[in-house]
Formats: sequence, C-alpha cells, structure tokens
Amino acid sequence: MNDNNNTLINKIIQIIGFNRRILVCFSGGLDSTVLLHSLVTLRKTIMPNLILRAIHINHGLNNKSNNWSIHCKNICSDFQVKFYSKHININKKKQGIESAARNARYKEFSKILLPEEIIVTGHHLYDQAETFLLALKRGSGPSGLSSMPVSIPFASSYLIRPLLSISIKQLIIYARKHSLIWIEDDSNYNQRYDRNFLRLTIMPYFNKRWPYFLQTVARSASLCAEQESLLNELLKDDLSKLITLDGTLLINTLKDYSVIKRNAILRRWLGLYKILMPSRVQLKQIWQDVICAKPDAEPKFILSNNIIRRFKNQLWLLPKFSDLTKIFLTWIIPNELKLPDNLGTLVITDYGNSFRAPFSYENVTIRFGLTGRIKIIGREHTRHSKKLWQELGIAPWLRKRIPLIYYNDKLITAVGIFITKEGQYIQGKSKLIVQVKNPYCYKPKINK
Repeated sequence: MNDNNNTLINKIIQIIGFNRRILVCFSGGLDSTVLLHSLVTLRKTIMPNLILRAIHINHGLNNKSNNWSIHCKNICSDFQVKFYSKHININKKKQGIESAARNARYKEFSKILLPEEIIVTGHHLYDQAETFLLALKRGSGPSGLSSMPVSIPFASSYLIRPLLSISIKQLIIYARKHSLIWIEDDSNYNQRYDRNFLRLTIMPYFNKRWPYFLQTVARSASLCAEQESLLNELLKDDLSKLITLDGTLLINTLKDYSVIKRNAILRRWLGLYKILMPSRVQLKQIWQDVICAKPDAEPKFILSNNIIRRFKNQLWLLPKFSDLTKIFLTWIIPNELKLPDNLGTLVITDYGNSFRAPFSYENVTIRFGLTGRIKIIGREHTRHSKKLWQELGIAPWLRKRIPLIYYNDKLITAVGIFITKEGQYIQGKSKLIVQVKNPYCYKPKINK
C-alpha cells in the first residue's frame, strides 16, 4: 500500500481498537464507500475475525433514491458484506429536512445495532470543519464548537468516526487507487443548505489562502472539546449533588452560584438528556420565568420538544404530552384496557387498595382531568380538585394523565391515588383492585 493507503488504514486500525463487530452506515457516497472498502481490506489481510454489516437508509428525498439502494446492495454483495436497507419517511413539517433525516437515520441505526457491535460513519475532515463553522455562525460556546467527537456513546454501544482526520483529497486518492465507484448526490450542490454553501463557496477560498485551514479548525474543535471535558470534571461533584434519583435538578443551591456557574450546571444537566442546548437568552428565561417564579405558580418553559417545569424545588425535564381531557373510554371489566398516549394498560389485580365493583346497571368509563369538589376516603370534608391534588403532592403535569374510573357519572377512583366515598368497598359485596401495567415513563431517558 502507498503512503495515503497506509495513513488511512492505520487511522482506522487505531480508532476501532479491539472492536471486531462493526455496522457501517453506508450511503454509497465517497466517504462511506472508502470506509467500507478499507474495512473489507482489513478483513482480508490482518483482521480475519472482523464481522461487517452495512445499513443503507433510503430517505426517499431524491428520484434516484431507489437506484442508490440497488447500487449499495450490489457493492455489499461484491464485498461480501451483509446488507440492510431501510426506507424511511421524513416529517418535514416539524423541523428542517437535514435534521429530520438525521434523526430518522439514527433511530433506525439504534434498532438494528447488535450487542457488542459498534457503528461507524464516514464523517471526514471537511465535515468536521463545516460543523465547527456552522456552530460558530450560531454563536455556540465551547460545547458546540467541539463539533463531532471521534467516539460517542450510542444506544448500548458506540458510534465511531474513523475518518474524521482524513481529508477529501485523501479519500479521492484512495478511491481512485482501488477503482471504487461511488454515488454523487446532486443535492450536495444545492447551496440552499448552509453546509453545501460552506463547502462549495466558502471553504475553497479558505483552503486556497490557508492550505492547513482544515487541520487548524479541527485542532480548535479539539481544544474546545478538551475545555468542555475539564469543565465536566470540575463540575462533576456539584452536579452529582444536585441531581436526584428521578433525574431532576435541585434548585435551591443554584441560587448560591454565580450566573456563569449556574448556567454551566443547567447546560450539563440538560446535556444528560441529549437534547438541543438552550441559548444564553433561553437560560436566562428558565432562571427568571421558571426557577424564580412565585412559590404558588406552576411555571413551565418549552424547549424544543420538551418542557422544563418546577415542582417541589426541583427542575423537571418532560416531554410534551397530548391533551387527554376529552377522551372517554368504556371499560368492559374484567378485560384489560389499553390507555392512550402510552400511559399503559388498566388491569384487575390482587394487590392494592380495593373499591366496590360496579352494579349491573352501572357502566364503567375512564376519563381524564379532575374537576369540581370531591370527597375521598380518609378526608372528612370535600376538596376542590386543584386543592386535593396539591395536598396529595401530585405533580401538575400528572393531574390530567391519571386515569379516573367512573360508574355512570359517579367518580369512583383515581387509579393508585385515592378512592371516593361513592367508591368505598361495601362489606360482603364484590370488590375490585386496579393498577396500571407497563406505564410509559413520563420523563425522557437520562444518559449518564
């Protein structure tokens, strides 16, 4: 192998380490074609125990998409690599096409990834520089300017970018040396996309003026990543003391911190959930409108597809929920009943607080959203619904998601929370015990 081949192959060997089960993200473009061929070469030469698979995502955004899928399948057949192809539909309304396509791809990647298998992508030096400049355009801090790391946790494994220090020129030299054929996506020449504008219009000027511009940008990204790692290390103890077992953030201590430290803690807490980072203005709004809201308020802040709320001197990060207050379900007991919005399934069980079974003339329905005054077992007087939820310590976002069981128009129980006087068990009569099976966790998954 020539020097260029040696550099590329050695870099891949260095980065994949001892991993021998590899899933390749294979678009059929130059970078992923070179990456796949390099891994196949390693399997033929010094790594015969390398187990390779390739996945191709057909976004359906180009009239040539199906032909590209066939091309990728044929390449993998020639390389004797197990091939998977998945067609996905992109929701263009909620977010930009690029972001939607990326999220959809990574969702499929996580589904197909096997135990002890890493996933590799063909991101290269140009991609890294462009990511840095796009973050700079957005006014990002060190975290955003860190750009793409070589390795990040993904699903239950790792996503690795072995070509991140390799230039396009090196990739082309390698591809021509081995007579590789790759796909040229004509959308890559559409300068309506910021990344294409950078690559086609801006970067050539930079590279002509400063031949080592890409390498220096990559070095700056690496330095920013080092700074972020240092801050993570320095703030680790503070953050661990503030995060509860539920993944919420205690806010009383935050008031003793400087604005800079407080914002750093908030960013790192949100970073555990792998969501889009708030801007400096948004952090200020979270502080003023949520954390510092009046004690009796129920403040919230919408951040992308999530909601930040305060409850019991803690910050909670929650997904957006559907409105269930108009839902009316009929329950034929003793059958199980699937609840809406991933709330789980209502089932009859043998353990828990019992209430009276319905009489033959009573229809059983499930509703959501408690209103009016209610008298429950264990309380002498009636309570208004809002006051009752507060006394029972039920978080505001759960109050309209707890299934309420009615017999005709009489409220019998809020499942797992209370039983009304109308639902009190009568000695010698039939009784029921109900629970929710497999409830969907109402919090986003934390990534420690």
